[in-house]
Amino acid sequence: MEINQTRSFLLLGFTEDPDLQPLFFGLFLSLYVVTFAGNLAIISDPHLHTPMYFFLSNLSFADIGFTSTTIPKMLWNIQTQSKVITYEGCIIQIFLFFVFECLDILILSVMAYDRFVAICHPLHYMVIINPWVCGMLTLGSWCLSVTSSLLETLTVLRLSFCMNMKIPHFFCDLLEVLKLTCSDTLINNIVVYFVAIILAVSPLFWILFSYSQIFSSILRISSARGKYKAFSTCGSHLFVFSLFHSTGLGVYLSSAVTSSSRTILVASVMYTVVTPMLNPFIYSLRNRD
Repeated sequence: MEINQTRSFLLLGFTEDPDLQPLFFGLFLSLYVVTFAGNLAIISDPHLHTPMYFFLSNLSFADIGFTSTTIPKMLWNIQTQSKVITYEGCIIQIFLFFVFECLDILILSVMAYDRFVAICHPLHYMVIINPWVCGMLTLGSWCLSVTSSLLETLTVLRLSFCMNMKIPHFFCDLLEVLKLTCSDTLINNIVVYFVAIILAVSPLFWILFSYSQIFSSILRISSARGKYKAFSTCGSHLFVFSLFHSTGLGVYLSSAVTSSSRTILVASVMYTVVTPMLNPFIYSLRNRD
């Protein structure tokens, strides 16, 4: 089988119709600007730099990185009418995508712990969630994200690719890239599932456990006002977590049950663009601060 020596991929994107390209350019440029501005506003707001909102600032930073990994390259390709991304650029995109994706998941998990302490141990909240603990939890999330992303990316470097280098996506999605290789992908699949269990399934169970304890504590509150106040402190996080995980799960389920690139593309847009854009609005609408 022929091996590709050009060291570049083609990102097919959403459409090859030149008349629709300006529409997609304007749409995704608008989404990116709103996402960037909304999350930057949270990061730069001095009123939110308290232990309670420290993790929210880090989530916003991860969301900016998440969208900046994919959207600017797509906009550049539309503007220049080029679908090419170099091999090196694709590898870097895979690495950064996984870094910020994992960071999103881990920060959401840490925020679940924050809500757990705030609801279940309110009198000890400022002692348990102090600045040092916030810093260590964030640093640990970063280290784990970078390590897992390196593991995913380094296993791609050992692969050889066939002559068909067309990726039916708007960014270098790892699952789509693996479909183009001529090499054995057993090791890659093992790494993908291992990382998924560690950084997707495990945080999911932790968040579900945290909220089971939170809801149990809320039900023991006697007054309706107290229950509402307790639930309002974690409602935004629960909604963001549900939105992120449901859309992320939709991407992988779409890849598994259908070969339709259009369905996978729509699911990916919800996961990588729409959800990071909505996060600051969700927190802004549900929190007076």
